[in-house]
Amino acid sequence: MSQSTPQSTPQSTSQAPPLPDWLRAHGAPLFKAQIRSRPEDFQVTEDLGWEPSGDGEHDYLFIEKIGANTEWVAKQLAHYANVPDKDVGFSGLKDRHAITRQWFSVPRWHSPDWSQLAVEGVRVVSLERHLRKLRRGAHRSNVFIIVLRYEDVIDADSVRPRVRQIAEGGVPNYFGEQRFGRNGGNLRLADSLADGKRLPRDKRSMAISTIRSYVFNSALSARVAQSTWNHLIPGDKANLEGSGSVFDIVELDAELRGRCETMDIHPAGVLVGAGSDCQPEHWQKALEKARVTEDNRSLRLKVYDLTFEIGDTEMMLSFSLGRGAYATSVLRELCHW
Repeated sequence: MSQSTPQSTPQSTSQAPPLPDWLRAHGAPLFKAQIRSRPEDFQVTEDLGWEPSGDGEHDYLFIEKIGANTEWVAKQLAHYANVPDKDVGFSGLKDRHAITRQWFSVPRWHSPDWSQLAVEGVRVVSLERHLRKLRRGAHRSNVFIIVLRYEDVIDADSVRPRVRQIAEGGVPNYFGEQRFGRNGGNLRLADSLADGKRLPRDKRSMAISTIRSYVFNSALSARVAQSTWNHLIPGDKANLEGSGSVFDIVELDAELRGRCETMDIHPAGVLVGAGSDCQPEHWQKALEKARVTEDNRSLRLKVYDLTFEIGDTEMMLSFSLGRGAYATSVLRELCHW
């Protein structure tokens, strides 16, 4: 286990503090590597987990994009189809510095000819139809193919058991560093909101997400330190794998322990909101003012179909994660980047 001590309560400051090196569950990183050296080194493919109906008033576009963020692509689709930006739907935000494939929905009000779409870095892979707009969080999972590049020779014999640990036991379900902005810059946004500054709607939403994510990660790091991030303890809530379903642990019996051991259920942590007791206090006041509803998130992340190939200068990883999970939470249990 990493011996670094997480910083749990950043102080209000004009300069964002560095992000803590939240504790790892499977030991210190085994090597140093570069990620995203080129777009093809980080590939993400969205899996809806269900089929569009084949009819209806919405075009469902499965789009491959390179070097473009999701919201920018949605605006380009809206402009091409001559519909308001807000009427274009997508299920999740995907990385910009990557090759990503994901679904978008666009109303068919003007019957756009998608074969003529010409947007740099954007390609329509397939086209379906569906009855309703695609909503956030509607997909089941994301499939990742990631290339790690390194200069020093790595010890394959040490990597194999670590990968096996990750595949069999999962990893702490941290929010990835991208949630906090470049160099943790979104922490300044969180403090601005807490200090009463009026923010545009998107910035306000990001500030609230940053507060909740930072507090969650700090609490999860404390559970990692206690070796309870992957075990139910009295007073926990349990999250059902692959769903947002959460239930109280009234009595911790052998059946529940067994279900947790097989990763059918996971301990769940709090996503703070109004009525929570988060620190620093000015963050909590911001949540109260915004009337944010408290929620829960699994402390453990199950990693599906994890495979790897090791070469002299690079390693390729392939795996699948449920929606809302971060690939970097898997990578940080393996290497520094």
